[in-house]
Amino acid sequence: MGTLDREGLRRAQQETEGSPRRRYGVPARILFRLLDVFYGRPRTLSKFKVLELIARVPYQSWEQVAYVAITHTYERAGLARRIYDRVQESRAQQDNEQWHLLLLEERIARQEIREGWLRFRVIPQVIAFAYYQVSWLFYVLCPAWSYRLNADFEDHAEHEYMALVAEHPEWDTEPFESAFAADYAELDTVADLFRQIGYDERLHKQESVARMGEPRFR
Repeated sequence: MGTLDREGLRRAQQETEGSPRRRYGVPARILFRLLDVFYGRPRTLSKFKVLELIARVPYQSWEQVAYVAITHTYERAGLARRIYDRVQESRAQQDNEQWHLLLLEERIARQEIREGWLRFRVIPQVIAFAYYQVSWLFYVLCPAWSYRLNADFEDHAEHEYMALVAEHPEWDTEPFESAFAADYAELDTVADLFRQIGYDERLHKQESVARMGEPRFR
């Protein structure tokens, strides 16, 4: 994903704050409501960790469908190559979401935030499993449905991360230090970390929107 400099990250936050949210579909609204029910409406690091755990799911489902499809297209080199490129893209997006999760887990551990086993271990896995099934089914029936759902999810994440930064002005003076900095991004402050994550979510959203008009693999 593209890493922005400090000024670019500030502009990205302003752009997000000045743009309306997408008109979320029913599946996305149900998901966001479930997250509020189980984890409350306040923006907490633990809630964002759950968000990131779920965020990987669509890319995993698309990758699985693509792997199945590619086994039936070995006689059509062009299509096989296109499917393989899509697998690579889904894996890169999934890996980016994984870095987000690791960074959040690291910060939660440093702050010694206590998390209940049921709410932050079991329930997120149940939600992720259900979300995987929906994303997979939508992708098989009509890829645009799955891409639209992911665009809604990533748009929500983008706005939520930028709102989180606005709620914590003290992060603008807190240096960003992480065992994962060399792998993810070398950033100046904690505020810039969450701005960058929000910007990543914007790019994921844009990629899903761009894919909506594409046909299923044939």
